[in-house]
This record gives sequence, C-alpha cells and structure tokens, in this order.
Amino acid sequence: MADNLEVYLADFIREREIIEELRVRVFVREQGVPEDLEMDERDMYCQHFLARCDDIAIGTVRLDLELEGKMGRLAVIQPYRRRGAGRQLVERLHQSARDAGLSEIWCHAQLSAQNFYSVLGYKAEGSIFEEAGIDHVTMRYSMVK
Repeated sequence: MADNLEVYLADFIREREIIEELRVRVFVREQGVPEDLEMDERDMYCQHFLARCDDIAIGTVRLDLELEGKMGRLAVIQPYRRRGAGRQLVERLHQSARDAGLSEIWCHAQLSAQNFYSVLGYKAEGSIFEEAGIDHVTMRYSMVK
C-alpha cells in the first residue's frame, strides 16, 4: 500500500465532510461513540491530516496545537488497517508538530490501540479512564530525542 498512499495536511473547511464521514464510520458506527461527542468545537482549531489510497480517503487524525500538542481522532477504515496508514498519519502529524516547535505530543489512547502507540515511541502514564464509554490511557511522545 505504501506506493499509492498519500498523507497530507487537509483543508478542514473544504474537506470537513470527508473527515467527518471517516470518523463517523469508525467511531460512531463501529465503536458506538455517540455522534454528538464525535465532532466537537475543537475541530475548527486543529490541524487535520488525511490519508488517501488510490484517491480514496481511508484515514484521518488531528493535532490540537492550542492544547499543547494533543493528538486525537486517529481513524483508519477497516479494510486499510494494519497496512501502515495509521503510522504514516502519526508520522506526518509529528512532522507538523516539529515544525510548530512542540517538544511533545500527547493523546488519550484507547486501550485497544495502546500497543500501536507504544511501537511508535509513546509512553503510557497515569490510570485508565473512560471516555465515550471506552477505556483510555494518556500517552506521551517526546519530540526531543
């Protein structure tokens, strides 16, 4: 898939419907997150990244610079999981964070995704907590190596 995968900084105003559809498909339909919790007021303030394979939107993630580098809403549709799209979305987000001068990225990772983030260098901290009915843990990634 790597040959035909493109990951880029999206124009949220222009590509909002695509981003929303990806997130609704993964979080609302698959995981049962209430739709009114999925899209929030932070979206307008975040950088959004899209992954496309053969010009089909397959994944998204956002970076909230105002919340000290909070990464969130990483979603890759089922047929494209475990094929590198999530990793490339996170790596592109890391590049943008470096460009913005951030020293770290943090996220509320679903427990089911904790290993994915650990492999990318994220470290879990604190206790497990519930968000939108799903167990999460805070994870941090140091941009300073």
